[in-house]
Amino acid sequence: MKLYWCPKTRALRALWMLEELGEPYERVRIDIRDPAAKANPAFRAVSPMGKVPALEDGATRLWDSGAICAYLADQYPRSGLAPAIGAADRGRYLQWLLYTNSVIEPAMAEKFSKAPVSALAHGWGSYEQMLEVLRAGLAEGPWILGARFSAADVMLGMACHFMQQFKLLDAEPQLTGYADRCRTRPAFQRALAFEES
Repeated sequence: MKLYWCPKTRALRALWMLEELGEPYERVRIDIRDPAAKANPAFRAVSPMGKVPALEDGATRLWDSGAICAYLADQYPRSGLAPAIGAADRGRYLQWLLYTNSVIEPAMAEKFSKAPVSALAHGWGSYEQMLEVLRAGLAEGPWILGARFSAADVMLGMACHFMQQFKLLDAEPQLTGYADRCRTRPAFQRALAFEES
């Protein structure tokens, strides 16, 4: 496997996921802020939009962090990062796996841009509703599926990590505690070390 990544981007999610997976992979650092690097033909063959993360695994090419996490968890089941198809908690896992890209990020963008909130018109509801639903989902903890850590926690944990960095979780002890638990995982620490090297 080959991961194209760039520091200070959503690619940190894929780095963390690959470290949790425990399978061998190659990291290819690419500065997506540099037009020449972004135009690299090998990179663009994997990421037509010129975005990171981008993953190449044999003939498979993915360029969305959520798709990468879903693919890796299912393609490498011995990692235990996803409930099996047909398992009782599979539907809950999929809902939470997609929550970051479909709900958290649009709600954050709305909050940052100070766009008018329209919980009825927007599929993500509102920033406050997003937090309320996430808190309720984590109530059983310590992970989104209760005792079991999964790829959904990679997505959600990274979202909480980013929200904390952007000072959006100051009064959210439950979510900051979750972010703290995620950051203590050895795979997260390894991914962060690559990010800072």
